[in-house]
Amino acid sequence: RCKNLSVSFWNSYWMLPSDVCGMNCFWEAAFRYDYMKTHPSEKMHLAVVACGERLEETVTMLRSAIIFSIKPLQFHIFAEDQLHKRFRDVLDDFPYEGKVNYTLYPITFPTESAAEWKKLFKPCASQRLFLPLILRNVDSLLYVDTDILFLRPVDDIWSFLRKFNSSQIAAMAPEHEEPRIGWYNRFARHPFYGVTGINSGVMLMNMTRIRRKYFKNDMTTVRLQWGEILMPLLKKYKLNITWGDQDLLNIMFFHNPESLYVFPCQWNYRPDHCIYGSNCKEAEEEGIFILHGNRGVYHDDKQPTFRAVYEAIRNYSFEGDLVHSLLQPLELELQKTTHTYCGRVYKVFIKQLTKSIKDLYDRRSKGR
Repeated sequence: RCKNLSVSFWNSYWMLPSDVCGMNCFWEAAFRYDYMKTHPSEKMHLAVVACGERLEETVTMLRSAIIFSIKPLQFHIFAEDQLHKRFRDVLDDFPYEGKVNYTLYPITFPTESAAEWKKLFKPCASQRLFLPLILRNVDSLLYVDTDILFLRPVDDIWSFLRKFNSSQIAAMAPEHEEPRIGWYNRFARHPFYGVTGINSGVMLMNMTRIRRKYFKNDMTTVRLQWGEILMPLLKKYKLNITWGDQDLLNIMFFHNPESLYVFPCQWNYRPDHCIYGSNCKEAEEEGIFILHGNRGVYHDDKQPTFRAVYEAIRNYSFEGDLVHSLLQPLELELQKTTHTYCGRVYKVFIKQLTKSIKDLYDRRSKGR
């Protein structure tokens, strides 16, 4: 009976119609793969790094970005060579409606340390550290992991760039809200930002500022630029870091805290925010804005709430009605997960999604 009431509610509320080389070669590659120069206000730039079996996950993330975003999107997809054709085959079939372009890039590291960087933490994950050096004509960039899902327009997190003060160069969310279950404050053997560290799965960057900045560090009294500091950091801390490039970013912003803008947990909502009980108050109040399915939760049965959202977006047809083809089936699946801690707060998983769909239809209606 509850399920029928839910579907009835959506129908009455919406009333919608059913419709590797040396350093010199490294820099040459940076120039070679620069895409056409575009004014940063005209497009939002989103980057992702995909290696191994991450193609489907990456494509699902890109789908979620396309569905709700307003301004045009430029995707920068860094992937192993064998994945390029498969990406093109899928992306070229997307109904972009003129608002999305993509560029595929190879995985590129400075040769003298390529093997070390590529194997740091997960395969290719540390590629993100080199984005300011490769995408030299990109002013600002949103980097996301492959296991990200956008539940509201990319435009909204992109707007944080306007909130940066003169010293801030990047924005990330805390690794934990609750110190009692925090990893960095309990186990880290290196400096980290703030009380519980930061998570780099969603990282908004003013890359012009990153390239210009000289960073304080604990290796020398001389401040170092981005391209100068990465390898010394790795050499000093490689025996002490667990989470690879994310740990290096934590160390960097520990010494330069004034350079980081911290956004709330609903912009990077992970299983840690609900598997031990709900601890992201912002999400409880306004819903989840960006879902981050780390721990592989999209692909196993440990957190069915996360998996349900992933599968709903993966299976959604761009031609389908978002209410009847995505939102209603998703809510019914989420109601089956209430035996888990995350399932008990399943409404936070659709609160913002509901608003995003309504806003999208409102925009379409006004545009007619």
